[in-house]
Amino acid sequence: MLKDKVGCYPFLAEPFHCDCSKRLMMGHLGNHLLNAADFHSSERGFGMAFLNSINKTWVLSRLAIEMEEMPPMYAKFNVETWVESAMRFFTNRNFKVVDSGNGKVYGYGRSVWAMIDTETRQPADLLGINKGTLSDYVEKGKECPIAKSSRVNVGAEAPMVGSFLVKYTDIDINGHLNSVKYIEHVLDLFDLDWHNSHPVRRLEIAYVAEAHCGDTVNVYREKAEEDTWHFRLCREGQDGQDEVEICRTLVKF
Repeated sequence: MLKDKVGCYPFLAEPFHCDCSKRLMMGHLGNHLLNAADFHSSERGFGMAFLNSINKTWVLSRLAIEMEEMPPMYAKFNVETWVESAMRFFTNRNFKVVDSGNGKVYGYGRSVWAMIDTETRQPADLLGINKGTLSDYVEKGKECPIAKSSRVNVGAEAPMVGSFLVKYTDIDINGHLNSVKYIEHVLDLFDLDWHNSHPVRRLEIAYVAEAHCGDTVNVYREKAEEDTWHFRLCREGQDGQDEVEICRTLVKF
């Protein structure tokens, strides 16, 4: 028997996940969205645990989050999530962040996922997994009113504005730089006074390649328009090799 196509999962804006504005930090919201995606897919037969048992895994390709405001400290809120479309090698998953008490909509998210074979590192056929279960849960009727991810352009002359060494707490279960850590490292480039007066309205990230523990990542920034910046993150090459681009990010305050 099929479950509901839309999943709804409760979360809490815990004090230690909030910043000086007493609102949830973007990085922790990103974690909640990804957790909701895992809960939803696991309950419907195409989650991470099942995929790992057949040498497959999900890979986040793109993420866009657009918020009217962040949930305040101690707020109980729900993350609704659903699969908007499924193709052979990519699936689009959306999110809605809603106050669980008064129904206030805080914002929305869009994401694009791929599946890879963990042994060959090659793309896997999404529609062939578990007898095509994913196709049964495509929900085309639920609205996600925010724009899809754009093409983030960062010129070759963009200055390097920071760098960081990938360490133990940056790493996810696959041994790579955690998807949300990219976001946190970029937001750390703006000081506290800026964040206190400029809440993040929209964030986009397109993942290109992986970074591992011990890698040095350089960050390049270019202002696109008022209160909007584009970033390019590059892994330093080894033994004289060129840098490798690992992601591009847009932040709109």
